[in-house]
Amino acid sequence: MELPIAALDSAFSGGVDDFPALLRKRGLLAPVASVPNASANAAGVQQTQATTILAFKFAGGVLVAGDRRATAGNTVVYDRADKVLEIDRHSIMAIAGVPATAWEMARVLEHSFQFFRRTQLQEMSVDGKVRALSKLLRDNFGFVMQGVGIVVPIFATFDTSGEGGARLYFYDAMGAQFEVTDYAATGSGSPAVRGILYYENHWGKKPLADLKEDDAVTVALRALDTAAEADTATGGVDRNAKIFPVIKIVSRDGINTLPDKQIAALFKRGVA
Repeated sequence: MELPIAALDSAFSGGVDDFPALLRKRGLLAPVASVPNASANAAGVQQTQATTILAFKFAGGVLVAGDRRATAGNTVVYDRADKVLEIDRHSIMAIAGVPATAWEMARVLEHSFQFFRRTQLQEMSVDGKVRALSKLLRDNFGFVMQGVGIVVPIFATFDTSGEGGARLYFYDAMGAQFEVTDYAATGSGSPAVRGILYYENHWGKKPLADLKEDDAVTVALRALDTAAEADTATGGVDRNAKIFPVIKIVSRDGINTLPDKQIAALFKRGVA
C-alpha cells in the first residue's frame, strides 16, 4: 500500500494529520468497530493465534525474540511464523494474538511513521510512536469484544535523540501501554518466560542489562525452550526440523536480525 506524495500533501493540508484516519477517509481501512452488547464470536471462526514473545534490555540494546509456532485451538497451523516485525530503522513490534490483525497493524504503523516523516520533515518522537500503536489497539477493541482479532504486542525502540536510549513497552488489548525497565513477555507461554527472566535478572551471573550479546541470546533461547515444555502453543526450538526463534536486536546503529547459524551455535553451546 503506497500513497503518492501528492496525496499525502493534500491530506495534510486538508487537516488530516493521522495516517489511519487518512486510510479510513479513502476507504482503505475498515471503520472502527463498535462494542457490541455481548462478547462472542458470532461466526464461530477458529482463529489462528501466535505466541510467545519476549524482549529485554541488555548491554547492546534491546533483544526481541519470538517462537515460530502459530496455532488454532489444539492444531499447529504453521511452524515458521514471523512474530518479530521491523516497523522502522529503530523500532520493532513483536506480536502475540491473531496474526492477521497484528500484521495489518504493523503495516499501518509502518506507513504512519513514513507519513509523519514526509509531512513533518522529521522523525516521529518515541512517545508519538508508542501512542500510535496504542490508538490502533484501542480502535481494534470493538472487534476484540466480539471475540475476534485480539492482539497483545511488545514494542521496542531506540531513542536516538538526546539520552533516551533503549525503550521497551508492552500493551494490553485495550491499548494501554506500560514502559518497562528490564524485560517484558506476552502470549500463552509468557508466565514461564517471565519466571526465567526474573531468575536470570536477580540470581544469574549478571543482571540482564549487563549481558553481552551471546549471553543475552542464550537467555532468550532458554526462556522460550522452557516455555515450550509447559505450553503446547509455544514452539520453542524444533530440534529435528532445526527451526529456531526469530531474534532481533535494536540499538543506536539500527536493527540486526540474527542468522539461524549463529542462533543454532549458541543453542548447542548454552542450551542443548
